Amino acid sequence: MMTVRRTVLTTAILLLLTAGPAPAQTPKSPPQPLNVVLLILDDVRWDALGAAGNSSVRTPRIDELARQGVRFEQARVTTAICMVSRATLLTGQYMSRHGITEFGRAIAPEAFSETYPALLRRAGYWTGYVGKYGIGQPRQGDFDVLRAYEGTHWMAGPGGERIHVTEKNARDAIEFLQARPKDKSFALTVGFFAPHAEDNAPEQYLPQDWSAKLYDGVTIPPPLRGDPAYMAALPPFLSNEANEGRVRYHWRFDTPERYQAYMTRYYRLITEVDDAIGRIAGELQAQGVYDTTLIAVIGDNGYFQADRGLADKWYPYEESIRVPLVVRDPRLAPGRRGMTRGEFALNLDVAPTLLAAAGLAVPGVMQGRDLGALYLSARPPDWRDEFFYEHPTVTSKNRIPTSQGVIRRDWKYIEWPEFGFQQLFDLQHDPGEIRNLAGQPAHAGREPRMRQQLDVWRQRAR
Repeated sequence: MMTVRRTVLTTAILLLLTAGPAPAQTPKSPPQPLNVVLLILDDVRWDALGAAGNSSVRTPRIDELARQGVRFEQARVTTAICMVSRATLLTGQYMSRHGITEFGRAIAPEAFSETYPALLRRAGYWTGYVGKYGIGQPRQGDFDVLRAYEGTHWMAGPGGERIHVTEKNARDAIEFLQARPKDKSFALTVGFFAPHAEDNAPEQYLPQDWSAKLYDGVTIPPPLRGDPAYMAALPPFLSNEANEGRVRYHWRFDTPERYQAYMTRYYRLITEVDDAIGRIAGELQAQGVYDTTLIAVIGDNGYFQADRGLADKWYPYEESIRVPLVVRDPRLAPGRRGMTRGEFALNLDVAPTLLAAAGLAVPGVMQGRDLGALYLSARPPDWRDEFFYEHPTVTSKNRIPTSQGVIRRDWKYIEWPEFGFQQLFDLQHDPGEIRNLAGQPAHAGREPRMRQQLDVWRQRAR
């Protein structure tokens, strides 16, 4: 028995000596960072999605992203106007810091170098932006691919074809995905112009023909806050007919018939954007990168749909500042998909979220936070319970005045500095923001505390 064992051992040693060195193990490559796709809707508020309980609008593709990901039902913007909000999305900063306070003003090159597309590009990402940019004149060198356009719903396409802006958004986004270098991670931002109104067109909302059949027989419910008491509760300078919100209300919503016709066309534009999003998601699936791509959908501001006798946005009421936000993140465990989160998620959180998904550090100049910490962790961190709202004067105080405020879950304090006017709302007992408690003796202690907190925020946001 001992002889057999020695023979086997000798044979094994000889085999090892004659076989040469063992083949080197091929090291496993680190997982490729997530691709990121940001889809920005224009003038869409939080409840304009089927996933948010709206039974009139048709948004099956965004609803599906919400079922596969997370929907932030308390998402807000820190400034409710396109150029400021889109600058905040890029920079992760309050307006007080990024300084985009008027149309035509661009982000300076040194400031752009700290935006999420610039940081991702330096990290090796292939970057693209298509559609509405809205922050001054975009610079071609800031992205690998840039196709910026906005302002009209219909435009001339290749060979004289008449093409809708949303169709062009979809085609340009898909072309970016098809033409991208396949050995690089990618970051695509699509700035949809729809459903923003075409302000110079008599009918305002000019959708494509194909969406009409989806709204046959649909009656849009009356405005959420259409009771005249809501308009009566506005500060007098907002209910004044010179105010832009009132001007545009008369363009679109000042009779029940106009309201119904214009809201139907507005919802059709949203449905068309939803379809474009579905096509973009379908291209990601066809390329096999859907499950390595984070997709975020957000509105750049909310929208008064005749609420309070107003149209458009700008003012720090919920209809204007509360937006849809859906994140479809492949890192989310299957059992946690389809969740809703109730924390204050802000537009300035988007840039940090995209950078973190790419495995990059969030620069200190950004003032937002990574939303992934809320939905990826079994024990989410402590989160903000208030934020700062600010809006610049546009043209004149009588058209669109400056406003600033501190917004909490339970209270909201607003100042209109050009008019020396304050508002204080108890949101728990008055979610419609109709009873102004500023100046009332019963709240003499709370008002100065919130005014002091507003002063703190004015400094902190810089």
